[in-house]
Amino acid sequence: MYLYNSATHKKEEFKTHTPGHVEMYTCGPTVYHFAHIGNLRSYIMEDVLEKYLRFVGYDVNRVMNITDVGHLTSDADEGEDKMLKGAKREKKTVMEIAQFYTDAFFADCAKLNIKTPDVVQPATGLIDDYIHIVSSLIEKGFAYVAGGNVYFDTSKLQRYYIFNDHNEEDLAVGVREGVEEDTNKRNKNDFVLWFTKSKFEDQALKWDSPWGVGYPGWHIECSGISMKFNGEYLDLHCGGIDNAFPHHTNEIAQSESYLGHTWCPHWFHVLHLNTNDGKMSKSKGEFLTVSLLEEKGYDPMAYRFFCLQSHYRKGLVFSWENLDNATVAYNKLLAKIAALNPAGEVDAAAADELKAKFTKAMDNDLNTSMGVTVLYDVLKAKTNDATKCHVIGEIDGVLGLKLLEKAAELREKQAKLAAQPAVFTVVSEDGEENAQVEALIRQRADAKKAKNFTEADRIRDELKAQGIEITDVAGGAKWKRV
Repeated sequence: MYLYNSATHKKEEFKTHTPGHVEMYTCGPTVYHFAHIGNLRSYIMEDVLEKYLRFVGYDVNRVMNITDVGHLTSDADEGEDKMLKGAKREKKTVMEIAQFYTDAFFADCAKLNIKTPDVVQPATGLIDDYIHIVSSLIEKGFAYVAGGNVYFDTSKLQRYYIFNDHNEEDLAVGVREGVEEDTNKRNKNDFVLWFTKSKFEDQALKWDSPWGVGYPGWHIECSGISMKFNGEYLDLHCGGIDNAFPHHTNEIAQSESYLGHTWCPHWFHVLHLNTNDGKMSKSKGEFLTVSLLEEKGYDPMAYRFFCLQSHYRKGLVFSWENLDNATVAYNKLLAKIAALNPAGEVDAAAADELKAKFTKAMDNDLNTSMGVTVLYDVLKAKTNDATKCHVIGEIDGVLGLKLLEKAAELREKQAKLAAQPAVFTVVSEDGEENAQVEALIRQRADAKKAKNFTEADRIRDELKAQGIEITDVAGGAKWKRV
């Protein structure tokens, strides 16, 4: 299996510290607002990755954080804490906000068939772990206290920028518009490990620490949570591309300085979902959520299908027209699967051959668009329906499109419609009501359905003798006096 590694900028064979086992970490949401569908694209692709690793035989331990403190609005060390901002907006406590939007996030994940990770840890639950790591970094000379805060000293690193070759001048402290220089920093790239009241007087959540009452920085939380539940050696770290700098860059710096060895060799980043107007953002007012898609009549599975039709390392443009096209394609796929008869014996050799096509596609940097194409190859394959259904079920265990479940629902719906008696409507073109005439017209229709054309002709002639002319139309008949 080959995956693109953001840290080395190339596709590499995926290997793990312990053969057959994957320690996987996913950057979770900051729960101050609803997740928009751009956020959820990353979680869909990470879900497919986890399910595929299990499909090819790995034992996976996937860990996700829930950020409920310490994430500032700039994603670095400037601005307001996002959780406090959300609490002020809705006039609730930070913990009320956190619980509400955590529940909303996992409800959206359920609608999109995203598996809940093995471990989900709110950042506020491991404060002592962060304090221990920060204390160790100070002892080792990688961190310092200034102005009441604790900073990581990036000058002690041989290499700070991992994912991008940044221009040093572009990141100088204070040159970014609207960013006030933090005079406590020794170096412009240093970042905060622990904030005290010197940063915010009104911070809602704060804890005692050796450096004063305060709270952890966003970056130290992910390192602490991963080390707690993944151990010292992480195999695979996932997130949206916007997390690469500064968040993931800072995670590497502090984790490897603390551990004294390479922490995570493989980094998996999902590119943005954009609209025609640019990057999707919560700061633009109304934003696209799963609930909004449902309100407009879209199945969340159609959105998942839309995402899987593109590669995770390509930017994806969302429009209602594109989602409409994905919905049509998804429904057509369901209709083809619903037409299969799942009963019968599976041809193991044919099934293995078809599944091998799928693994070949997915082994090439998780190529979900080719993985979806294999579904159509399965439908066209020269094998029985039972084998096709079996393979589709196996593949969909990775893609997560609920294909067999939705196809079964469609079959049931079609069967109910077929079992319903056809509605035969009789209408007078002149608006006249005549129960006797209408009864004869219905008797004639029943005779035709029974292929008793002699009786049907007799009734027609009887009506004609009464001056009644019949015109057959779709779903019924019209009549008038002539």
